Amino acid sequence: MEVTAARRSFLCDIGFWADRTALHEAASHGRALQLQQLIDSGASVNMVTVDNITPLHEACIQAHPHCARLLLQAGAQVDVRTIHGSTPLCNACASGSLECAELLLEHGAKVNPSLTALTASPLHEACIRGNVDIVRLVIASGAQLEAYDVHFGPPLHIACAKGHVECARELLHAGADVNSAKFHETALHHAARVDMTDMMELLVEFGGNVYASDNLGRKPVDYAKPGSHCEACLRFYESTPLSLQQLCRISVRTMLGTRASEVIGQLDISHRIRRYLQCDHPTLLQTDT
Repeated sequence: MEVTAARRSFLCDIGFWADRTALHEAASHGRALQLQQLIDSGASVNMVTVDNITPLHEACIQAHPHCARLLLQAGAQVDVRTIHGSTPLCNACASGSLECAELLLEHGAKVNPSLTALTASPLHEACIRGNVDIVRLVIASGAQLEAYDVHFGPPLHIACAKGHVECARELLHAGADVNSAKFHETALHHAARVDMTDMMELLVEFGGNVYASDNLGRKPVDYAKPGSHCEACLRFYESTPLSLQQLCRISVRTMLGTRASEVIGQLDISHRIRRYLQCDHPTLLQTDT
C-alpha cells in the first residue's frame, strides 16, 4: 500500500506532529521487516499524529508484539498518551494482546496511569475485553483494584456488566471490594441486569450484599427479569441468611483485604479449610477425615 509522505507541522505546545506516517502504517499492519527498514533509515519512532498516536500505539491496538518490540528497542516512549489519555498498555489490554502487555511492562510501562474522563485504566480495558490472562498479569503488576473510571466505576463493575465471570473471580480473589459502589450501585446490580446466575453466586460467595439499594432505591433483585432463575436466586439469598461459617469466611477475607490469598495460603490449617477460605470450595465444609 502506497503511503503519502508525512507532512510535518508545529502545533502550539504539542510539538512536531505528522500525518499518518509509513512507520504508523507498518506498525498497524504488523510489517516487521518494513518497520525495521524504516527505523534503520532514521525514521523517528516517536512521531505522533495530531491526536498524539504513535507507531507503538498502533502496534499494540492491532496486537503486533514483534513490531512493538522493534519500536521499544529503538527508543519508543512506553507511556506516551493519546489526546484521549490512552497509553500503549491500555491499547494492548483493549486488543487482548498478552504478549504486547508483557513486553510493555518489561519496559517499565505504568500499570496505573492517571485516569481521565476519556480513558479507562489497563485493568478496566482488560475487564472490558474479558481476557483473564491479562487481568491476572496487570493485577500481579500492581494494578489498583479500586481504580475509579467515570463511566464504569471500579473494574469489578465492568467485568460484571460485560458478563466476564472469570475476570470477576480474579478480581475478587485479589481482594477487590465486592460491595464497592458507584451511585450506590454495586456489582450485584450489574450481574442482575445481565441475567447471570453464576456471576451472582460468585459475588454472594465473596460477601455481596443482596439488600444494597442504588440511588433509585432499587435492589439487585429489582433488575432481574421477572420469573427468571436469577430472580429466584436473589429472592432465595434475601430470605435465607448466610451460615455462620460463610460469615466467618467473609469476615476473614474482608479483614485481610488484598493480602487474603497470600496470608490464607500460609496458614497451618487443613487443605480443605484453606480452599474454603480462599473460595476455591464454595460448598459447605465437611468434617475432615
